Amino acid sequence: MDSVLKERIVAQGMNPETVETQIENFKNGFPFLKIMGPAVPGDGIQVLSEEKLSKLQEEFPISAQEKEVVKFVPASGAASRMFKDLFAFMDGDGNLSKSTFVQKFMDNIEKFAFYKKLDQALKSKESSINQALDNQDYKTILSALLDEDGLNYGALPKGLLKFHSYPEGNRTPAYEHMIEGVQYALGKGKLVKIHFTVSPEHEEKFRSEIESIQSGLESEFGVKFEISYSQQKKSTDTIAVDMENNPFEEDGKILFRPAGHGALLENLDDIDADVIFIKNIDNVVPDSLKPETKKYKMAIGGLLLEVQAKAFEALKKLDLGINEGSVAKAQEVYTGDLGAKLPSDFEGKSLENKGEFLREKLNRPIRVCGMVKNTGEPGGGPFWVLEDDGSQSLQILETAQIDLNDPESKAHMNAATHFNPVDLVCGTRNYKGESFDLLKFRDMKTGFITEKSKGGRELKALELPGLWNGSMAGWNTLFVEVPLITFNPVKTVNDLLRDEHQ
Repeated sequence: MDSVLKERIVAQGMNPETVETQIENFKNGFPFLKIMGPAVPGDGIQVLSEEKLSKLQEEFPISAQEKEVVKFVPASGAASRMFKDLFAFMDGDGNLSKSTFVQKFMDNIEKFAFYKKLDQALKSKESSINQALDNQDYKTILSALLDEDGLNYGALPKGLLKFHSYPEGNRTPAYEHMIEGVQYALGKGKLVKIHFTVSPEHEEKFRSEIESIQSGLESEFGVKFEISYSQQKKSTDTIAVDMENNPFEEDGKILFRPAGHGALLENLDDIDADVIFIKNIDNVVPDSLKPETKKYKMAIGGLLLEVQAKAFEALKKLDLGINEGSVAKAQEVYTGDLGAKLPSDFEGKSLENKGEFLREKLNRPIRVCGMVKNTGEPGGGPFWVLEDDGSQSLQILETAQIDLNDPESKAHMNAATHFNPVDLVCGTRNYKGESFDLLKFRDMKTGFITEKSKGGRELKALELPGLWNGSMAGWNTLFVEVPLITFNPVKTVNDLLRDEHQ
């Protein structure tokens, strides 16, 4: 990299060495991971018995009273993708027969939790939803929903849209996450800590929404909320390049872009807690379906603390001395409780080397991930991956990390039975009570390159290793089967018409 380019990069507040590595990644691409097989029930995915479920549910809230517990909710970005089909209709000729999506939206419009607010927005313009429907004036309805002089849903974040209807008032996902927090993320001193990652332009709106409901919920449930916010750090943005891998320039500046949800690893790393639940902003359900979510969240939280305690005990024994007993205990935790697979040459190692190998493997952040049965085409999800040291670890992989031209890898992907609904609970402190440096446990060889366009010009963009993918590649991982009913994301506005959201 020449000195002029370095100076320009520094002037834009970025690190030239990091950018140089990113450009090399564009040139060389990322290697595929060596998959040994899908994680399935009985081989990588635990199916908890009713007895075990009950035990963990009983134990977790008791243990949590002594712990710092945080609910981490990635909530960045606008909800514009939810309304993609509606925007396309507005840009078109307004012919409803050409869009089954918009037809469904209009036919069921009274079922949306934002219906009354939308009708009020239209009445302020001396119209109403019924009048506009009668006149087939669909664009007026959509304008009132999406545009700035209406509800502005096209520019708001998902967390602040009305998702669910209740007799006492309709709720946003942010509201639903607070209710969930009371149910399974209650820590020391009856404190519910929730951390939202938000875009800079949305933070004030989030604060306003939370402040409007916080005191009422605290009175209703007899708890205290501690709500915090962070933004994706500008320093995690990655350089964009043209199709020849030269820096992409716009208006005399080098273009840097947000690096996907993997950039949030730094936000997660800043959180100091014993237990951190992670769940996406749009995966919420009305109160009638929350009991199943609560049940399994407490179960995976309980399993995390149970296995973590065993790993801590084994590490303390190794600290006292590497001997037959301490190595046997560590091996039992690693292969039994964590379910990991040792390298084929492990038995040939000296006792000292066995102890050091197991110490390094056990002294890592730990996560328990809910996995749901894949009811569609198999894709990214839970797999066994071969590590450089010959061991096998459990990883959550995206399809882009799998070599589909390799018949064996493709067969493993097609044999996958479950997928990742982003349902995690994490332990990020070590056995001495110190916070791990989470950046040391990511695999930087697991980024993603995507092709985009800007101003009519093609470019290549780089995403950092995904938050629950390569960013957690070096963590100890447990997979647990959870019911499909616990996974109800809202990707399009019409998803809100599904029974689970009504």
